Amino acid sequence: MTAEQPLQAERDAIVDALRPVVDGLAATFGPMCEVVLHDYRQPDRSVVAVAGSVTGRTVGGAMSEIGMRIVARGDDAGDELNYVTRTRNGRLVKASTMVLRDSTGTVFGALCVNLDVTAVNDAHALLGALAGVGTLKTSGATSADVPVTAFGNDIDSVVDAILDAHQLRQNGSWAGLDRAGRLELFRGLDERGVFAVRRAIEQVAARLGISRASAYSYLSQARAEAATATNGAATDTTPSGGHA
Repeated sequence: MTAEQPLQAERDAIVDALRPVVDGLAATFGPMCEVVLHDYRQPDRSVVAVAGSVTGRTVGGAMSEIGMRIVARGDDAGDELNYVTRTRNGRLVKASTMVLRDSTGTVFGALCVNLDVTAVNDAHALLGALAGVGTLKTSGATSADVPVTAFGNDIDSVVDAILDAHQLRQNGSWAGLDRAGRLELFRGLDERGVFAVRRAIEQVAARLGISRASAYSYLSQARAEAATATNGAATDTTPSGGHA
């Protein structure tokens, strides 16, 4: 028996223990609730249990961009609780993502609870308008300002959605970006965990119409610049009021 086998058995046991919890939580919160159990040991089909339907996930489906971000952070990843996001079809979702760890502290999965609060938001806006107190604010922003999260049962579709969102924000095609813009694109994709997914570099290269070698080069440069900026900030001891 290898040293890894007991840990794999432990992770399997944790996943199995949480399967009935998925159904129980969804039943408790009702039809506007979806609970998804992820096993990141198989990222292309990380969904191992699901109850309810808010994001349209099915067993055998892929992790979302939130899962990609957790995988990219590894054991430094933490729970993301009570955040608000939107699906691509405009549904407003309040969610929590709780990472799963084995006894060594290794992150290997997540339990996610998604509540569709679109109707609640609409009702709040209507009541606010009737009362003359304005529309619902979500953490200081209107619901239209809430970021969209890429959910999907196919990992390639999730990567495509993230890439599309970045290109839309940069208002241009790859050919129209200068070097700084291209590095910013790769840095943004890296920060969102895209390149933690197997074969993502090839998919991004194909979508951008560049070679895989060029994609690796841009990713390497983006990471190097990010590391330089981080190290520079850590070593800068100049007082905020001026030079020492």
